[in-house]
Amino acid sequence: MAKHTTGLAEKVAESGAIEPLVECLSQFDPSVKEAAASALANIAKHSGELAQLVVDQDAIPLLLLCVREPEAHLKQAALGALSNICKHSPELAQAVIDADGIGSIAPLIDNPKTSKHASLCLSNIAKHSVELAQYVVEGEIFPRIFVLLKDNDPITRRNAASCIREIVKQTPELSGIVVSAGGLPAIVSYISIDAEEDAKLPGIMSLGFISAFDETFAASVIKARAVEPIGNILSTSTSDHIKAASAWALGQIGQHSSDHSRAVTDHNTLQKLMDCYLSSKSSEDLKKKAKHALKSIILKCIYIDALAPLLHEKAPHKILKYIVKQYSKVLPNDVEAKRKFAATRGLAKLQQIVTDDEDLKESIQQVILCYPDEVIKFYSPDW
Repeated sequence: MAKHTTGLAEKVAESGAIEPLVECLSQFDPSVKEAAASALANIAKHSGELAQLVVDQDAIPLLLLCVREPEAHLKQAALGALSNICKHSPELAQAVIDADGIGSIAPLIDNPKTSKHASLCLSNIAKHSVELAQYVVEGEIFPRIFVLLKDNDPITRRNAASCIREIVKQTPELSGIVVSAGGLPAIVSYISIDAEEDAKLPGIMSLGFISAFDETFAASVIKARAVEPIGNILSTSTSDHIKAASAWALGQIGQHSSDHSRAVTDHNTLQKLMDCYLSSKSSEDLKKKAKHALKSIILKCIYIDALAPLLHEKAPHKILKYIVKQYSKVLPNDVEAKRKFAATRGLAKLQQIVTDDEDLKESIQQVILCYPDEVIKFYSPDW
């Protein structure tokens, strides 16, 4: 009954059922304990208030005892209840920590019958704060949890990826643990081969969080060959929220330096981002993230061949101003680049742009003034 709605779960709690259910967790019969744990899980999942009522009846120590029992189904039910308690708030997750929950839960990621449930529970603990994520890491889940990213069960793979994401998002130090433990190739492989689009999301976000913290981490992500599969998702995914996460991650990777930017642009990423930004079918969130990624990558890009395909009069001026700004930085100091820009009609395209944007006008003028008058005139649209 309690599993269906919050209202029904509240009615069950109001009836006084939680206390006897908790008492059933200490019964000898494993099937009775399993049924009680499942019922408590269904009550606790709906809200923090209901989960607190379960905790107030001292359910956590008994659920952790159930986790240590030999029966797989009992372990699963108890882990489900603990997970549903932890997910609501840092305080509820801390209550499981205080009962030495990590010591009981973390080893179960190695058990094929409980790895799915244990990794979800650890994820629901780690997501709340840096301190709670550190407790999970202290359970020595790395590098063991990376194996789960290749598990045959898609839910196990996703829960493991979610747990990694909730840890790496917290601090550079926690991201560094994943990098040092060899997690990047496993995450890249996971987003490359998993057939379910939504399942890719925690992996994509993990790579983005890791890259955002530090340019060395971002370089490691590039070295792990993450750029191409993330870029492919921009072209092949049918889900805008997955594309948006991919655009965001690429921006985090490419934002640090010209080397990072070039590594990202090597896979036609800028054009893919531009396509997402310009598409009338794209959601506002996707357009926003694609635009931000384009800006972050372009402003570090000094490789003019990567910028060239985006330079045309129909390109949105909100993006063009960043592209032309980079040309205005590079061309005055690079004779060969300046020659190539003119020879490939870049200078002609630039002079065809009509804009009211003062920043764009200024950058266009800076580029044009790099050339002698006769060259400017030769490539003028009026010539």
